[in-house]
Amino acid sequence: MAPAGDDSAAQRHSGEDRLAAFYNQRAVLHPEHPLTPQRVRQRAAFIARLKAEGRHGVLEIGTGPGLDGLSFVQAGIHYTGVDLSEEQVRIATAKGLNVSVASARNLPFADGVFPALWTMSTLLHIPNTDIDDVVGELVRVAAPGAPIAVGLWSGDDEEVLNPEDVIQPPRFFSRRSDPALQRIFGRHGEVEEFVTWPEGTGAESGPGAGHWTQHYQFLVLRTPPPQPK
Repeated sequence: MAPAGDDSAAQRHSGEDRLAAFYNQRAVLHPEHPLTPQRVRQRAAFIARLKAEGRHGVLEIGTGPGLDGLSFVQAGIHYTGVDLSEEQVRIATAKGLNVSVASARNLPFADGVFPALWTMSTLLHIPNTDIDDVVGELVRVAAPGAPIAVGLWSGDDEEVLNPEDVIQPPRFFSRRSDPALQRIFGRHGEVEEFVTWPEGTGAESGPGAGHWTQHYQFLVLRTPPPQPK
C-alpha cells in the first residue's frame, strides 16, 4: 500500500470501480457494521424533522447493508437507496429495501423527485475535484426546499488512502475540515445544522486505525426554495 500521505496514489485509488470492489469484498467478510449512538440519535431527529415537515420519502446515497434504510421504512418513510456495491445492494434488497446500484455522480432519477436525502460516510470518498458536481447532483434530485443530511469523518483537508484497510484496493478518503465542509455545502443551499462529535473507540472509532485525529461531522443542507413564477 502506498503511504497514507501519497496524494498521487490516493488519486489513483479514488475511482468508483475500486471503491465498489472494496465494498463488495467487505460485504462478504463483514456484512454488518454497528452504528454509533450519535448516528442513531441524528437519524431519529431527521425522521422527526421529515414527519414535522410532512415529508414522506427519502433517498439514501450509499446504503451499505441497509441499517438506516430499515429504520426509515419502520418509521413509515417511503425509502429509496443507491449504492456502488452490488453485494451491499444484494444484502439490502434481501431485507426488503428498494435499493439499486448507482453512482452519486449520475443518479438515475428525475429532477426534484425526492422530499429528502440521507447520506452517511459516503461523500468522503469523493475527491475535491468532483465534490461540487456530486453535491449539485444531490440537489438536482431533491425537491426545492428539501433537507439533505450528510455525515462525514473530518480531517485536515487532505486526500489519503486508509492505512488500516487490509482489503485491497484500499479506500480513498477526502478528509475535510469543518470550515471547508461548510463552505462546500454552503455553495449549494443553506447549511441549517452542523454538529460534530468526537471519535470513540471500538465500534465508535472511524477509519485510520488510530493514525488520524478526527471527529464525525453531521450537517443538514436545505436546498434552494422554489423559484417564483
